[in-house]
Amino acid sequence: MDGQDLHPHEGEPLIGPSSTEHPLFDSITEALRTVFDPEIPVNIYDLGLVYRIEIDAESNVRVDMTLTAPGCPVAGEMPGWVADAVLAAPGVKTVDVQLVWEPPWGMDRMSDEAKLELGFM
Repeated sequence: MDGQDLHPHEGEPLIGPSSTEHPLFDSITEALRTVFDPEIPVNIYDLGLVYRIEIDAESNVRVDMTLTAPGCPVAGEMPGWVADAVLAAPGVKTVDVQLVWEPPWGMDRMSDEAKLELGFM
């Protein structure tokens, strides 16, 4: 959004901070919970596929997300589903969804609810 370097510098975390204090953050996470990975009966937010939600002062949203695997059959469609869901949240101006592959997704990123739903707890 502001042209900042997306490649982390040595020692910086791979996943940047989300705009958790922004008034739209909760409604955006709820919107993300309406998007499901077609192969897993859990929403993408609780699966841990959303790495970062950045919201600027004008309510433009950037979502950095990954997929369970690079060869995921919906890789081409998922960013559009996510953008549509977030754009439907009241107050959101624009949405930019970026697929990222670092760090790779792992089951440790799932919420306890997702682990329970999938029988891992």
